[in-house]
Amino acid sequence: MTKLSVNINKIATLRNARGGELPSVTEAAIKLQEFGAQGITIHPRPDQRHVTRRDVYDLKPLVHTEFNIEGNPHRSFIDMVLEVKPDQVTLVPDGEDAITSNAGWDCENNLEFLKLVIAEFKNAGIRTSIFLDPNPEMVKYAAETGTDRIELYTEAYATEYSKNREAAIKPYIETAKQAEKYGLGINAGHDLSLVNLKYFADNIPNLLEVSIGHALISEALYMGLENTVQAYLKRLAKW
Repeated sequence: MTKLSVNINKIATLRNARGGELPSVTEAAIKLQEFGAQGITIHPRPDQRHVTRRDVYDLKPLVHTEFNIEGNPHRSFIDMVLEVKPDQVTLVPDGEDAITSNAGWDCENNLEFLKLVIAEFKNAGIRTSIFLDPNPEMVKYAAETGTDRIELYTEAYATEYSKNREAAIKPYIETAKQAEKYGLGINAGHDLSLVNLKYFADNIPNLLEVSIGHALISEALYMGLENTVQAYLKRLAKW
């Protein structure tokens, strides 16, 4: 079964809009795991506009499933991850002014940099994943970085799903098959939702994990957090 890791950045965004400690990022992580989430994902950015550095350290002892930290590997991010030692680090090439992640790595042109960064994490016993566009030709270079996994950037799939889901998923299937050839694990995330997740999960080979935040937290406003987590798990289930 594909694991569900819940990105709790939106919980932190809501808290920060008012100040104080409500809603609690740590309590959300505890409850999500109780409700069946198999991982917690955070994406701390340099401006700390949602998850803060304090949150990163506060969450570490509370996540007993899988702790996944995403981010652009600037030196301060690298040092923080090496100190916290999550189960997985996902490298994302987002600019400091980006509202959200908007592209995967050009692994060919960033090959030497990614090799060095990934070696640091792997030497510390941290599993690595790199954010990748659905481009089979890029997988070769991703494999050369030494990463354990790729995370398929799924915004294009989500955008085109309602128009032609077969065409929307085709490059993702091709990229996933190429990743299998190189022995890379496959994660996925960005704009996956209750509407489009099942078709994606049913058709992507060797899909190990999905990271979902914005849609899940938004849907939970209407359905409740526990019901929403269960609804996602049902869409990932293989019967």
